[in-house]
Amino acid sequence: MTRVTGQFLFWTLAIALTLLASSLDWLAGRVSWQPGGLTLPFVLAAIATWMVGLWAVPVLQRLKAGQVIREDGPQAHLKKAGTPTMGGVFVVPVGIAIALFLSGFSSSVIAVSLLTAAYAFIGWIDDWQILNRRSNKGITPRQKLLLQVGFGALFCLWVLLQFGGEVTQLLLPFGLILPLGFLFFPVAWFALVAESNAANLTDGLDGLAGGTGAIALLALGALVAPTHPDLMVFSAAMAGSYLGFVTHNRNPARVFMGNLGSLALGGALAAVAILSQSLLALLILSGIFFVETISVILQVSYYKATKDEKGIGQRLFKMAPLHHHLELSGWNETSVVAWFYGIGMILALMCLVIF
Repeated sequence: MTRVTGQFLFWTLAIALTLLASSLDWLAGRVSWQPGGLTLPFVLAAIATWMVGLWAVPVLQRLKAGQVIREDGPQAHLKKAGTPTMGGVFVVPVGIAIALFLSGFSSSVIAVSLLTAAYAFIGWIDDWQILNRRSNKGITPRQKLLLQVGFGALFCLWVLLQFGGEVTQLLLPFGLILPLGFLFFPVAWFALVAESNAANLTDGLDGLAGGTGAIALLALGALVAPTHPDLMVFSAAMAGSYLGFVTHNRNPARVFMGNLGSLALGGALAAVAILSQSLLALLILSGIFFVETISVILQVSYYKATKDEKGIGQRLFKMAPLHHHLELSGWNETSVVAWFYGIGMILALMCLVIF
């Protein structure tokens, strides 16, 4: 399979997303370089994150915040051992700061920023434990889940107190609406936990989670722009921040985002979707994350269902998540990322058409 370079992938993605943002601003009658558009927050955050990363990545290297690679993972990944992780430590604050400033510190942007920061904090605890123990195991899944559920509950409670029944509808394609009533809140609660974990599972190849996350965030920003211009600014800024991170994370990666960056990514997407009643659109936009998660669920379920008397089961995939299965099937890393970027763009364009 023909190999594309990480640099080529980055520039293709950057140009495509910038053109998409400016085109959508033009179609909506917005001036591209005004704070209340898609383009300015996106480009500004991308450049700022790239510049901050020029300083932050060497600092992480000096702190010896090197990634611990799974020994049972693809053998080609063993050479990545020692690459600094926790890159989300400069991605998330830059995106949040620009979003808050350009949105005029909107209450909704403050809320989604706090939720994003809270999920980043969970990821930081996990990353820190991994680095301290020099293993790929951080806090326990139960501890992580409890923290995600707890912060998610606080966010949903704020939404309920702030908006009440105003946000309990689910927007469907072609202008249709599905009223969920109080069921909206457990659905929203589940979405926060599920989306953050799905983004976390997708973060396994150079540039994969950052690039696909930037695509989903920018498209979500465009979808919510007519009714929630402040959340559009937040989504665009976070999209730009994750794209700026890819300048350092493209193959061969100089830094990984870590759980800090990936949990925050999923949290940001879900929080915006909840406030804009766009959870169904989010499911489509984050289709890559969804398939990656399903591949893990199927792998674990099939292994347990086929256990023999020795307790050894069969595997449905060579390795889960799906991106590792494709690698072990002969795909090179950048080809997997290229295909996932392409699919992510198709899903984004599809959502922009039907919603």
